[in-house]
Amino acid sequence: MKKSKKSVKKPKKSIKRPSKKGRKTTPKKVDKKIETKPIGKITHFYGGIGVAIIKFTKPVNVGDSIQIKGATTDFTQKISSMQFDHKEIETAKKGQEVGIKAKDRVREGDEIFEVE
Repeated sequence: MKKSKKSVKKPKKSIKRPSKKGRKTTPKKVDKKIETKPIGKITHFYGGIGVAIIKFTKPVNVGDSIQIKGATTDFTQKISSMQFDHKEIETAKKGQEVGIKAKDRVREGDEIFEVE
């Protein structure tokens, strides 16, 4: 006679553990600096004459202070003059590319922030 094997089913565990990617971790302590949204980006730089071409995402006026930040760039300056199509302008509109005299070397891709 053969012994009949009884299959014993183990109950499934009802505890679901999230994958390592989905696990919540305790947040690391970070300095509470308020990051502002960039208002423009450098599209070109003419090193010989020190002029930066900036595409603004917000209207900007002559006399405003801006901060130019990038991988190796970080300085603040006041906009003394702006040119569009070789003509002096007082206000740069949203989406407009204008030339400004940069006080230091900038690189394509550097971001422009508004200084208050």
